[in-house]
Amino acid sequence: MTITQPDLSVFETLESEVRSYCRGWPTVFDRARGSRMYDEDGHEYLDFFAGAGSLNYGHNNPVLKRALIDYLERDGVTHGLDMSTSAKRAFLQTFQDLVLRPRDLPYKVMFPGPTGTNAVESALKLARKVKGREAIVSFTNAFHGMSLGSLAVTGNAFKRAGAGIPLVHGTPMPFDNYFDGTVEDFLWFERLLEDQGSGLNKPAAVIVETVQGEGGINVARREWLQALAALCERQDMLLIVDDIQMGCGRTGAFFSFEEAGITPDIVTVSKSISGYGLPMSLCLFKPELDIWEPGEHNGTFRGNNPAFVTATAALEAYWADGSAMEKQTRKRGEQIEQALISITEENLADVKEYRGRGLVWGLEFHDKERAGRVAHRAFELGLLIETSGPESEVVKLLPALTITPEELDEGLSVLARSVRETI
Repeated sequence: MTITQPDLSVFETLESEVRSYCRGWPTVFDRARGSRMYDEDGHEYLDFFAGAGSLNYGHNNPVLKRALIDYLERDGVTHGLDMSTSAKRAFLQTFQDLVLRPRDLPYKVMFPGPTGTNAVESALKLARKVKGREAIVSFTNAFHGMSLGSLAVTGNAFKRAGAGIPLVHGTPMPFDNYFDGTVEDFLWFERLLEDQGSGLNKPAAVIVETVQGEGGINVARREWLQALAALCERQDMLLIVDDIQMGCGRTGAFFSFEEAGITPDIVTVSKSISGYGLPMSLCLFKPELDIWEPGEHNGTFRGNNPAFVTATAALEAYWADGSAMEKQTRKRGEQIEQALISITEENLADVKEYRGRGLVWGLEFHDKERAGRVAHRAFELGLLIETSGPESEVVKLLPALTITPEELDEGLSVLARSVRETI
């Protein structure tokens, strides 16, 4: 693909240096549909990024777009804080009927604000309020958001440094397989909890991702998650699952923890819950934890009614028929895995590992800088992929759940070529 130099001057002179994704994809995007994006010059890009997981149903999904346009054209309420609206009622009822009730999940639903970190902040605040303790345990290589409370339970040193102040009341523990299987699961954690001389304050809660996305596509085993849930119950700690990127079907089931057969006390959801890329987040928790006073946690944009509309449409379109979406996602995941096996066999000396679940996969190289080179070459060839991991050493594959097998094959072929051409 021949790419002319786009006019990026206004971004470079006026926008903050904090911008990041645009540096890896130096073009000006203009429109998008399904799994394709197009820049101002008409160049086409296959999207294996999906808005960092906020576009599980693709760009401008026609079913969701129709619902949104109809709502706006009839002057439906756009901004509603936490007022009762018809759009919110429809979402709550649909969410209960299609997601919570079929899974026998008893959760109350809270709308804490528009972003994932809003949901995490509310979860941490609620856990501390319920237990009357300030300490929260997180895990190595975790990522939970960029506001101060969320950063305190995030592992990445670069992101933590941006806080500018000490990040307190959070204690990291080893994630699954952190010691390559040489240390018994939770040996260190439980020893600290039971030792009165350990210096670890009794935690209010533990927060965990079942698959660490930003941390490098680190997949927790079913047994590890079950043992963690049991540990929390034994030690009177709440279990918070951060399902912001891995929920809404990304790993197969609607919630990523379903496969482990556990029921977390609190669950955070965002990104693809609106279905259309509109800002929306949820904090879900067991009814007995709902001890909030009215207005004790609020936010101006927690009532994004257009997001309620598209969220309802997404649930009805993709989750009303039981396990069809889950089966499709797992099948597409198998397609990715086979391609990664081939890439690994072709580059046996260079690929360290591939790993993933459903439609989230990572490809790690021994040369930590190679992932960035692969992503850059893929962009030149018309494929959008990002990197993850503490040193950006993992190529991260995050296509839309609605991607076709043909589009998936096309993108995986570009990935294989990009690996081949960056040795």
